[in-house]
Formats: sequence, structure tokens, C-alpha cells
Amino acid sequence: MEDCTCHRKKERSPEEYTRLIHRLSRIEGQIRGIRGMVENSSYCPDILRQAAAVNGALNAFCRELLSQHIRTCVAEDIRSGKDETMDELMETIQKLMK
Repeated sequence: MEDCTCHRKKERSPEEYTRLIHRLSRIEGQIRGIRGMVENSSYCPDILRQAAAVNGALNAFCRELLSQHIRTCVAEDIRSGKDETMDELMETIQKLMK
């Protein structure tokens, strides 16, 4: 029977948890700001610039999370001989690059 990775969890340090939550809170605030711009009929290029900023912030969040994942989960799995982790990592990177 194949292991289901959909229920795996990761223990994060308090510092990592705080950094990730702060980034997500800022992104959430930016999204609310864009919604307000749409509701207030702001000029399209202004909204698009804000949307591009959100994309950049979300990409930065993903880079940080991926970096931590590689340094911890992936490195640990490789040391343990779990070669299938490389396949999972490659799938994840391919999804991020779409």
C-alpha cells in the first residue's frame, strides 16, 4: 500500500511559523485592498499594479516555504533513503513554475 502524503505534517519552529503567518497576513491585507479598489471603481492599471505586488509577495512566500522544505523535510528523507521524495519535490517545483 502506498503512503498517502496528503496527511503529512511538519513541525515548524516558532520563528518559521511567525515569519510565514506574517507574510500571509500582509498578502491577505493586500488582497482586501485590491477588493476595495474594485469596489471603489479604481483605475484598472492601478489595480493591476497591486495585483502584481500580491503575486510577488505570494512568490516570495512560496520561495521561503520551499527553501525550508528542502532544508528540512527533503534533506531528512534523502538521508533516510526515501528517494521518492525527489519525485515529489520535482512535481512541486513544476506546479510552482506554471
